[in-house]
Amino acid sequence: MARYKQIDTQPKFLPVDLARQLLPGTFEHAVHHLLEHAIDLSVFDARFRNDATGAPAYPPALLLKVVLAAYAHGVVSSRGIERLCREHVTFIALCGDQPPHFTTIADFVSTAGNEIARVFAAVVAICDRQGLIGREMFAIDGVKLPSNAAKRKSGTRADFERQATKLEATAHALLQRHRAADTLPAEPPLAEKDRRRLERLQRDAADLRAWLERHPEERRGPKGTVRQSNRTDAESAKMATGKGVIQGYTGAAAVDARHQIVVEAQAHGTGSEQEVLLPVVDAMREQELLAVASVITADAGYHSEENLQALAARQVDALIADHEMRKRDERFAT
Repeated sequence: MARYKQIDTQPKFLPVDLARQLLPGTFEHAVHHLLEHAIDLSVFDARFRNDATGAPAYPPALLLKVVLAAYAHGVVSSRGIERLCREHVTFIALCGDQPPHFTTIADFVSTAGNEIARVFAAVVAICDRQGLIGREMFAIDGVKLPSNAAKRKSGTRADFERQATKLEATAHALLQRHRAADTLPAEPPLAEKDRRRLERLQRDAADLRAWLERHPEERRGPKGTVRQSNRTDAESAKMATGKGVIQGYTGAAAVDARHQIVVEAQAHGTGSEQEVLLPVVDAMREQELLAVASVITADAGYHSEENLQALAARQVDALIADHEMRKRDERFAT
């Protein structure tokens, strides 16, 4: 009988040169090189006050490397990123076998938004120096993204006032029933289930009242119309999608035509793509990405008379389909 070597896929001890795990030509190698040698990360230094006392912090470059590499692999949770840093050899190499705790990753992503945006701007600048951005045509499009917030917690201030009043009335009725039961000689005490329900009603009503005090004004759109607010994620919005109504954001990205480099990306708490167009264009102008001959393309979701007038005032050439285009174009007749 033939004999074969025993293959152990889970060795306990394995000598590994971590630097050699980041192979040239891979995304991880590029991220590591750029963040270590090409991009200035000193803007993150202001986040720390541990030069004389306190424990050393994880370098921002390390956190950015593992977060961006994980995103590229479709891992977007802090716990998932921590797991990769402990179990995946490429991520062990990126973090130098110093895996950050998931709370450290979550705090970094949620609080360093402005600093991280500057890193993306630096990446776009590097792509530009490498000749990857042609500036001839930019395509703008978007997608609706769900947020980690419940739709039932959305509404106007009037909606929340009615909910709070209803909860308080229900809690009052439970208390009255409890007090009436206490006057009967043989009546058992308030059931545990009723007690917990009463506490929940009172807590929910108090949360609603506290939110109303913290937000004395209605949330309004650019035209002054009242918009629903969400008590969990105040910046998100309720919006219709092909899979039903979600609570989330409209994300928009601008892509250069030469090598499909994403030069700008934003997320807005609105279901209207029309409102997203100008902020993306203005951000591209601030980064000096738009040349005199640059053309912007977008689908009918971004078409409005206000947007066309604003683009003309900014002297930006754009090709934006209107909602009646298919009816006029004979190529779409069938």
